[in-house]
Amino acid sequence: MTKNNKMMHALPVEAYTSQEWFDAELKYIFSTTWQFAGLVEDVVNAGDYISVQAGLNNIFIVKGRDNRLRAFHNICRHRGTQLLRAVGKTQKAITCPYHDWTYNLEGELISVPKKEEEFPNLKEDLHKCDLNLHEASVDIFKGMLFVHPEKNAPSIIEYFGEVEPHLGPHIPEKLVEYKDAFYSKEIKANWKIVVENNIDHYHLAHLHEGTLNMYDHAKATFGWKGPHYWFYEPLVEDYSKDLKNATPYPLIDHVPENKIGAYVPWFFPNIGLAESESSWTTFHVLPLAPDRTLVTFRTKTQKADDWEYAKQAAKSAMSSVWTKYGNKGKYKSKDKSDPMASGDFMLEDIYACEQQQKSLQSPYFKVGAQAQKGEYAIQRFQEEVKKWVEKHRAFDKK
Repeated sequence: MTKNNKMMHALPVEAYTSQEWFDAELKYIFSTTWQFAGLVEDVVNAGDYISVQAGLNNIFIVKGRDNRLRAFHNICRHRGTQLLRAVGKTQKAITCPYHDWTYNLEGELISVPKKEEEFPNLKEDLHKCDLNLHEASVDIFKGMLFVHPEKNAPSIIEYFGEVEPHLGPHIPEKLVEYKDAFYSKEIKANWKIVVENNIDHYHLAHLHEGTLNMYDHAKATFGWKGPHYWFYEPLVEDYSKDLKNATPYPLIDHVPENKIGAYVPWFFPNIGLAESESSWTTFHVLPLAPDRTLVTFRTKTQKADDWEYAKQAAKSAMSSVWTKYGNKGKYKSKDKSDPMASGDFMLEDIYACEQQQKSLQSPYFKVGAQAQKGEYAIQRFQEEVKKWVEKHRAFDKK
């Protein structure tokens, strides 16, 4: 698959630009791993459902009448039409919009219109072949719903088990989704560039010198467990001393004081967390094309009424910490649309990712010296991508 000598450390540049690489990753990585689908509160009552793209497969999770979660491939067994769209509530049955073939919440085909006229041998045909929905796997990890395209997938606990001790002490089920914190954005960059930016320790004190320096980057610890990355860094002293006032949201009451800090793990291949003193956020990266990626953030915070949030926001705004730390753009500019002057670390990251993607087309592109510690995670992630693709391609050829 490599066409020239230009490399991004462990992977060729084509891994970030070519359709061939993109297609291979969809087939050999995203179609063979546990994929984030949503939060447990997305599917509460019988008939509630949510769908997600998992590599080459669109899969939906539905809660049955027995309150059990099930996952199915989102294709009708007649002609393959998508059955359900995005998210829905209290579905009593699953009906294909094309020909009205209908399945119950357990995935069993229960009715076909005009069956006597159009399918005179339907009962016999049903006996000969299984026309129920194709099953996938669904499970829960840390309050998150995951799906796997295979019916009998490897254990999710086995998949995430090694990294779990390095996660924050946060209990997502005790938190509530913050109504104003949902964020979704299409980025003009390959999905791996987005991931690498997230796990790049080197850039934190540089690109985000004015937006994320309430955390002590010099004291960060990080590493790998299996295919997953873990990361932790403490608060800087000034922020820690005035934390009860300076934090933008009410503090999470079940996080012990000696465990407060920023936990930013990355679960292979495409879901990250940001677990802090006052929030817990999922960061979902969905590949759309070799040079386009959809990112979605969902944030949960301490359960409190609007008045508590308003009081905390007022205290935070008046804290002396914010005159020294955070919310200062990398550059000064009168242009309000300039991401590097925005004081928003997400806009800074998006800008950097898109600029890197553009430069891959230049004949002068070449990666320079690699930071031994700060960019260690990038090299390790690329090696994992390469290993996963090669392993599953080899299995596919058997």
